[in-house]
Amino acid sequence: MHQQSMKHVVITQPGGPEQLAIEATAIPIPQADEVLVKVHAFGLNRPDILQRQGLYPMPKDVTPIPGLEVAGEVVAVGAAVSKYQIGDKVCGLTNGGGYAEYCVVPETQLLSIPDTVSYVQAAAIPETFFTVWANVFDMGQAKAGETVLVHGGSSGIGTTALMLCKAMGMRTFATVGSDEKVAAIQSLTTAINYKTQDFEAVIKQETDQAGVDVILDIVGAPYLEANLNLLRRNGRLVYIAFLGGAKAKEVKLGQIMMKRLTITGSTMRARNTAEKAEIAQALQQHVLPLWAKGECLPMIYKTFAFADIQDAHRAMDTGDHVGKVVVEVIPAH
Repeated sequence: MHQQSMKHVVITQPGGPEQLAIEATAIPIPQADEVLVKVHAFGLNRPDILQRQGLYPMPKDVTPIPGLEVAGEVVAVGAAVSKYQIGDKVCGLTNGGGYAEYCVVPETQLLSIPDTVSYVQAAAIPETFFTVWANVFDMGQAKAGETVLVHGGSSGIGTTALMLCKAMGMRTFATVGSDEKVAAIQSLTTAINYKTQDFEAVIKQETDQAGVDVILDIVGAPYLEANLNLLRRNGRLVYIAFLGGAKAKEVKLGQIMMKRLTITGSTMRARNTAEKAEIAQALQQHVLPLWAKGECLPMIYKTFAFADIQDAHRAMDTGDHVGKVVVEVIPAH
């Protein structure tokens, strides 16, 4: 590889999409346990938006270049890397730096891309599938035969959770914010427009008052009471965001005790390398075979060219997207 510099996205100052610019910098050199990926495509995620707005504090020693997931080909490997070699097609959960022509990724956070999966599809996999697996199946302990409620069902995380739950033999419900989004995901789940329907009442009616076993929530405080009401005995409420508010004023502790409920949550970025490696291994074992068969592939809302990164962020900012927004660094032939 003779090229010395690469293009990458910078956040010139906190604010809107207009604060994103493309500059040149040196290509990163992989550490012993890292792989250098020539990026063909990368996915956009909610933390990228928060980072652009100055609302997502960066961990120490992490590149300021945004971007948490990439897909591409391996062009260099660190001295301790054994699983991947130059030329392999991979997608991976980065520790930052994905909005670039090249990105270093820890070997343990990579997944092989099946031949049947495109770079655009693969770029939409890591952040959402790592997050869903960790929260719904690991922390939430969702099992075949159970019922799962996903708030924000039309998002990248939401559609991923619904697809995986369906593939794993679970019944699902989802809340979304428009009738168009209801229509977009109705093949995956029972979708409820929370603006025109009372999701708690609908789910109780649909389940003969039984409720659900697991809830994946991105809304937070405003939904807490309804969530607790809907959970069955031994139910699990898992938070991955709190877009509607971080502080709940009242909590019915008696309900938590009587029903033996578990309330938990997590962020992906705060997990250490070993934790991310465990999630990657679980995906390799349980989900990669599904992708190879063309199942559970991410829903792609729109793709943008690298030069149009501002427009890609605007598409996220509208909240109209169903599924993932992806940027192609190297257009598919």
